[in-house]
Amino acid sequence: GGGGGGRGRGGGGWSGPKGGDVQIAAPTQHVLEQSAVSINSRGDVRAQFTVNLPARGRTILGQKAADIFGRVVPEFVAGSLVYACHDGDALREHVLSVEDQGWLRDRLGESGLVAFVPDGAVLPRASGADDRPMGAGGGNVVKFESPPELRVSFDLPNGNRTVTGMGVRRGVTLIVGGGFHGKSTLLSALQLGVYDKIPGDGREFCVCDDTAVKIRAEDGRSVSSVDISPFISNLPFGKRTDDFSTADASGSTSQAGNIVEALEVGTRTLLIDEDTCATNFMIRDDKMMELVAAEKEPITPFIHRVRSLYEDRGVSSVLVIGGSGDYFDVADCVVMMDCYRCRDVTKRAKEIAASANGSSRPSAPVALRHDASSRLPFGSIVPRRPAGESFRPNGRAAVRSRSVVSYGDDVELDLGGLEQIVDVAQTNAISLALQRIAAMAAATRTGAGGANGTLRGILDGIEATLDGVEGLDALSPGEFHGGLARPRAYEIAGAANRLRREGSMVQER
Repeated sequence: GGGGGGRGRGGGGWSGPKGGDVQIAAPTQHVLEQSAVSINSRGDVRAQFTVNLPARGRTILGQKAADIFGRVVPEFVAGSLVYACHDGDALREHVLSVEDQGWLRDRLGESGLVAFVPDGAVLPRASGADDRPMGAGGGNVVKFESPPELRVSFDLPNGNRTVTGMGVRRGVTLIVGGGFHGKSTLLSALQLGVYDKIPGDGREFCVCDDTAVKIRAEDGRSVSSVDISPFISNLPFGKRTDDFSTADASGSTSQAGNIVEALEVGTRTLLIDEDTCATNFMIRDDKMMELVAAEKEPITPFIHRVRSLYEDRGVSSVLVIGGSGDYFDVADCVVMMDCYRCRDVTKRAKEIAASANGSSRPSAPVALRHDASSRLPFGSIVPRRPAGESFRPNGRAAVRSRSVVSYGDDVELDLGGLEQIVDVAQTNAISLALQRIAAMAAATRTGAGGANGTLRGILDGIEATLDGVEGLDALSPGEFHGGLARPRAYEIAGAANRLRREGSMVQER
């Protein structure tokens, strides 16, 4: 079978025979639908891996190749794919844990939550390059403990087990605290809570709304025909913002584009870390507004829209905020991270907000008003259509890394801003999905099948295909590709939106 890079064994040095490697895509801490190992409807286990045939110069070493297929591969199969070689109890616990995590994520909406963090979770990672839990090799780590005011419990369907932890409610939630106290660590756990985890990861049962999208500023990214007017207007020289395109977005225009693009494809939760945002996009305080006249400032800061996003569109926001107390006015809940320990400080934050607004009433309303945090209606989202020709790579598409795809002639697709891609196998699938967008856009333009040609409609079609019998194989028909993992529609959309080709999207008004 065919496969991408991953774990392997064998191989020779430059002075000896080459090849002999047996490679299969390596798993991660996240449980993803993937093509390396799968089970079909009949219960057959299928593994797709790569064998580099041994050779010396231009001569295939037949006896060594026969040994690989006659001895090495059967040994690998017997030691990995056969049930008897595994610890049956551990395997069963693995399956039940993953099932329970999915069940818990599905219960969030009906419980009025967008996320859940279990007591005892180990949120910090070993390092920026090692996604295993901190303390896996020994050492001290502070396990998560939920504030009593936000504590909720769920009875899991498998094993008569109850899990207790912090429920993050719908609305506007702030994560505050001093530097290096765990704010971004908590948000990072939430943004990856869209995936189940392997047992022992430390973040099992840390789950998030599966439509949640991490938002950040991306200086220099490409933007194509996005209506960013809810946030940006009155640009110099009359440049339009209701149909905005640029090959070199600023921090504020890129962040505005990221939010509107996420809303276009159906996100219900935005995750935002102040550290990776454009400051002028997030806040303008009263003093700055007094100095710079409103008609001279094209940016409507996010603080003016965050409540209307929830109240008018049902979109919640979870924000890490370390530098602007004005967000206290618009928050429903405020939690503080203090030495990796979480406390509910909503009441105190509201008292501070009330005092700053000249109110002597500690029980002042949740959404107090002053200029820096006044509420403005959000408006509508304009759907767009992919221009099919722009998505044809002309046979030249190659995944360079988890965040870089060479797509067509001289087009480098930078996915570094899509922080919820966790495996290069997902990037492989995204590259193939983009090529499918080209064909689907052409089909909808001719009316084939009555399909919806908007970006969201095409993504719904891709999701339906991946949910079908063929699964990921449908992305590479007739091939054996063992290096695929299923991406979310939001990351496929994010890649499509970052394609550096003029006119790649067209508004549908």
